[in-house]
Amino acid sequence: MTIDTQTEVKAIARYIRMSPIKVRRVLDQIRGRSYREALIILEFMPYRACEPVLKVLRSAVANAEHNEGLDPADLVVSAAFADAGPVLKRFRPRAQGRAYQIRKPTCHITVAVAPGSAE
Repeated sequence: MTIDTQTEVKAIARYIRMSPIKVRRVLDQIRGRSYREALIILEFMPYRACEPVLKVLRSAVANAEHNEGLDPADLVVSAAFADAGPVLKRFRPRAQGRAYQIRKPTCHITVAVAPGSAE
């Protein structure tokens, strides 16, 4: 696989209300694939995380096309990762005055595309 990382273009979605572990499951499937392949994979995967990942991927390709003048047909997903964001903490009332904590994780999704050929 030959990827030109000199002209790598990225897009970041921050504070997505989803667990980073669940998002990574989707990102692992598209890393190293061509833009067209990644679109098809994301379109038909049954996970809820596909929607924000697809949005970030399209944004990265739009950035590459508009800012760098690159052809979308030549682009490959060179990097894709999800970092943990802040955790929203909520409390659920329980019996006898107790309260259980509910953790609502967020994540930051980063997708980078670069011209190259996927193998």
